[in-house]
Amino acid sequence: DWFYRALVLLVIACPCALVISTPVSIVAGLAAAARQGVLVKGGEYLEAPAHLKAIAFDKTGTITAGRPVVVEVVPLSGHDERELIERAAAMEIHSEHPIAHAILAYAAEKEITPTNASNFQVIKGKGARAMFDEREFWLGSHRYLEERGQETPEIHERLEQMSRLGRTIVVVGNDQHVCGLVALEDQVRPDVTQTLNELRDVGITHLIMLTGDNRPTAEAVARGIGIDEVRAELLPEDKVSAIEALVGIYERVAMIGDGVNDAPALARATIGIAMGAAGTDAAIETADIALMSDDLSLLPWLIHHSRRTLSIIRQNIGFSLAVKLLFVVLTFAGYSTLWGAIAADMGASLIVIFNGLRLLNGRDRILNDEPASIAI
Repeated sequence: DWFYRALVLLVIACPCALVISTPVSIVAGLAAAARQGVLVKGGEYLEAPAHLKAIAFDKTGTITAGRPVVVEVVPLSGHDERELIERAAAMEIHSEHPIAHAILAYAAEKEITPTNASNFQVIKGKGARAMFDEREFWLGSHRYLEERGQETPEIHERLEQMSRLGRTIVVVGNDQHVCGLVALEDQVRPDVTQTLNELRDVGITHLIMLTGDNRPTAEAVARGIGIDEVRAELLPEDKVSAIEALVGIYERVAMIGDGVNDAPALARATIGIAMGAAGTDAAIETADIALMSDDLSLLPWLIHHSRRTLSIIRQNIGFSLAVKLLFVVLTFAGYSTLWGAIAADMGASLIVIFNGLRLLNGRDRILNDEPASIAI
C-alpha cells in the first residue's frame, strides 16, 4: 500500500505545471504586446511596467510629433535671411536632429543652397560651429548664447517673447555678434493630454518632462497638456541626474524618449521606452521597450497588460501548488489513486497553458495602423 502511495507522490511531484506557469504566460504576453505594436525585449521588461510610480518624458519627438517647421526668421546685425539660412543649413546638414531637418527643409523650400563650411564641430547638447571664409560662426540654443556672454537685453527680451509662444529658437552668431534667430514650432501629439490622464488613472503618481529646450517653450507646452513638472535646458548628463533623483524618490521610474541625447537617461531608468518609428538607433538599442507606432496612448495599455500578465502568472503558480498540495494530503489519507494523480498532473499542465494563452484574447486593443503589423 505504501509503495503504491509512493508512486502516487512521485507522479504528483512532477513539476511540469509549475515550471511552465511563468514561461507560457511571458511568451503569450510578449506576443500580445507585439500585436499592439509594442516591442518588449524580454520577460523582465514585460513585468516592470506593472510597478511604475513615475514616468519622465522627453519633449521633441515624444510629447511633440518631432516634425518641427520653421515659422519665423529674424536677421540681426546687418545680416539678411538668405545669409542666415545658408550658414545655419551648412552647420545642420551634419545633424540628424529634427530641428536640423526642419532648417534644411526650409532652405530647400526657399531654394537656398548651404554654403561651404570647414572645421565643423558639434558642441554636445548645445549646438555646433564651423568656419566660413576663415571666420567662425556658431549655432545653438538660448542657453549657449548666455554661456558665450553675447546676449544683450534686447535679444533676451525677443527670445523670451518668441519662446512664450511655445516656439523653439535657434540662435546663429559669430565671435562679434548675434546674426539672427530661427523660430520653429512642433505640434503636440493630439492624444497626449488624454494619455496623461489615463496614466494617472492607472496609478502613476508623477509625470515629468525632461528636455534640452529652453524653459519658456517647455513650460508653454507643459501648460497645454497638464504635465506635473518640467525640467528644461538639460544636457544628456543632466537628464541622467534627474532620473537618478526620481529613482531615489519613487524607486520605479520609466523614461520615454527618441533621441541620442535621451539614450543615457533611458539606460539609467528602471525601464527605458523608445519611440520606435521616429527614434534614433541609439535610443531604440538602449531602450527596453519600443513603441513601434510612436503611439503614446499605448502606455496605459502596456501598464494594464503588464499587471494582467503578472496576475495570470500568480494564478498559474498558485493553482499548480494547490493541486500538488491537495494530492499530497489525499495520498497520506489514502484517498488518491495513481490514475487520478496522472490526470491531475496533466490536467494542471494544460490548464496553466490555456490560462496563459488568455493574454492573446480579444480584451487587448488591436491597432489598425501599419506599424503594428511591422512589429509582428
